[in-house]
Amino acid sequence: MSDLLVMKFGGTSMGSPERIRVAAGIIAGQQSRRPVVTVVSAMSKVTDLLLDSLRKAEAGDSADLEENLLLLRERHLEAMRELLPSARHQAVSARVLEMIAEFHRIAQGILMLGERPPRAVDEAVAVGEKLSALLLAEYLETSGLAARAISGSEVIVTDAVFGNATPLMGDTRHRAAGLLLPMLDSGVLPVITGFNGATKDGRATTLGRGGSDLSASVLAAALDAEELWIWTDVDGIMTADPRLVPNPSVIGEVTYREAAELAYNGAKVLHPRTLAPLMERGIPVWSKNSFALDKPGTKIVPEIQAPRGPHAVTSLSNVALISIEPASSGLSGTRLMARALGALARANTEILAITSSSYRQTFCFLIRREELDGVMEHLEESLSLELAHGYLKPVEVDLDVGLLAVVGEGMRGAQGLAARIFSAISRAEVNIIAIAQGSSELTISVVVRRQGLDKAVRAVHNEFVLGS
Repeated sequence: MSDLLVMKFGGTSMGSPERIRVAAGIIAGQQSRRPVVTVVSAMSKVTDLLLDSLRKAEAGDSADLEENLLLLRERHLEAMRELLPSARHQAVSARVLEMIAEFHRIAQGILMLGERPPRAVDEAVAVGEKLSALLLAEYLETSGLAARAISGSEVIVTDAVFGNATPLMGDTRHRAAGLLLPMLDSGVLPVITGFNGATKDGRATTLGRGGSDLSASVLAAALDAEELWIWTDVDGIMTADPRLVPNPSVIGEVTYREAAELAYNGAKVLHPRTLAPLMERGIPVWSKNSFALDKPGTKIVPEIQAPRGPHAVTSLSNVALISIEPASSGLSGTRLMARALGALARANTEILAITSSSYRQTFCFLIRREELDGVMEHLEESLSLELAHGYLKPVEVDLDVGLLAVVGEGMRGAQGLAARIFSAISRAEVNIIAIAQGSSELTISVVVRRQGLDKAVRAVHNEFVLGS
């Protein structure tokens, strides 16, 4: 379908009746010009509430579970009452309560089992997006636009990795063509739940971090959309985090590669996985602010004419540095690294940075702190023999660190940039612990002490005058 626009609204853009009205206004404005498919997140903080409820159920805390369910019901019923005319209240409230009752059923099963099977969690947390899609679709209907709420599980086909599933593009394309194209041809606007999908045999899955953005990009690619717009609560991709740097600016255009690197290293932009389906088809994506409709946002495209030097600097503070060192040089560092990386793969963990030495065969890698427990469990299992016999020193974990990443297409082949970065950090009196740079020369990553991270970000931003 030509000129199709896919728009995704994040949790804050769906976070209240007022924000849902704004989202509906944006949709109506575009729907009058071209066909639109909408993807929505759960209302802000709802997914956290759902996950907390399942943790309470696992712990046997039925009282707190019921309290959370009451909050969930009241928030969505109150939003429904504010958004819809009274004539629709009975029918829509029945659907809201039906969805929450299904979540309650799964939570009660977890309460009885005393554990949270990943498959059950995926099925349960999908209710957040289902509720927000229902509210938006109903509001659009009462505003005069034909709309239908659709579960992502009806459209997006995934593998069976519960909690972090990967969409299967061929099957998803077939499903999307069969379900969504006839709706669009008949003038009905699909409002699709983000974050969730289903296996070929219908088992519910979720898409992991950034899952709603990934849902939108997969559907944009599957439907050969003209553009994808991601609506958030920030003006676009910035040269640095405005909470750390007083004068950052919004970047007008970045490449897919730059956006992926920035997201991977902590910038509040699209998750790196979001961009892969778009890159394959060259579909441009805009990052826009639904709270500031006059701001143009940032456009993410295949290529740009990049000026020499970095485009932005970003950081991550909630990380852990894991160091592994053989007790003697007789132990093969290559084999050791291979087994450690295998353990990380089994823990389904992303490595933010990795460095190694030559003679002692020591190496260290940086991961997100929330993944530390799973990583350590798999590492200790994989290296149990070496640890038990003293061939390997105890694995060291340093939580007092942060990651700074400098990103830009213009860094490729540019001489002296690394020296300027390190000098700027040094002048800020921040010690560098580890350095990593990929072969693409698109990113230079630096690990520093956490207390000096903010100073280091400001120093690099000022060195390259990124906010000008």
